[in-house]
Amino acid sequence: MKAKVYSIDGKEVREIELSDEVFGSKVSEGAIYYAVTNELANKRVGTASTKTRGRIKGSTAKPWPQKGTGRARAGDRKSPVWVGGGVVFGPQPRDYSYRIPKKMKRVAYRSILSMKAKSDQLKVVEDFSVESGKTRDLVRILSNFVDSDRTVIVMKDDDPMLKRAGRNIPWLHFQSFNRLSAHDLYYGRCVLVLETAANRLGEFYGRK
Repeated sequence: MKAKVYSIDGKEVREIELSDEVFGSKVSEGAIYYAVTNELANKRVGTASTKTRGRIKGSTAKPWPQKGTGRARAGDRKSPVWVGGGVVFGPQPRDYSYRIPKKMKRVAYRSILSMKAKSDQLKVVEDFSVESGKTRDLVRILSNFVDSDRTVIVMKDDDPMLKRAGRNIPWLHFQSFNRLSAHDLYYGRCVLVLETAANRLGEFYGRK
C-alpha cells in the first residue's frame, strides 16, 4: 500500500510503499484484546496484602465465658467478625504477569497498525530528531500534526535527545519499531511513524 510522507512542517513531500502484511492486514479484535489485557496484567504490582486471624497479634484467651453471660459465643478477639480482627480470603502478594504466544502479539501489532492506517490516524513523517533536547522545539513540530491529543511516535532506534524533549509532554509516548506497546498504540489518537521505522516495521513484523 502507498502512504504519504510528511515533512516536520506538516507538508506532503512524497509517497512510499508500505508493507500490506503490516499496514493492510485483516484486523483481529481478539488478538488486540489479549495483547492489551496481557500488558495491563504484567504492569500490576500485586503487593496488596491482608492479615488472616492467625497473623493478627493479640491474646488467644476467650473474652468472656462460653455460657452464662447471655452473649454470643466468642473464641478470641482476632476473629474476622470483630473490629481489628483478621480478614477472610483477603488479597495476598502475588504475580499477575503471564505470557501469550509471540505469534498472537505479532497479529495484534499488525492489526492495530492496519486499523490506524485505515482510519487515517497513522502518519509517516520524515526522520527527525531534536538535537537541542528542548520540549518547545518538539511541541512546535507536533503542532503540525496533532493538537494536544494522545500521540505515539514510533522511532527507528533509541533517540535520547528526542525522548528528553518529550518527557514533559504527558500525552506523548515513544516506542521503538521492535518494541511496540499494544496498549499505547491502540489508545493513541495519532500515531506518527518515522519513515525509516515504517520500512523496518514491514520487515520486522511481516509474516515469517
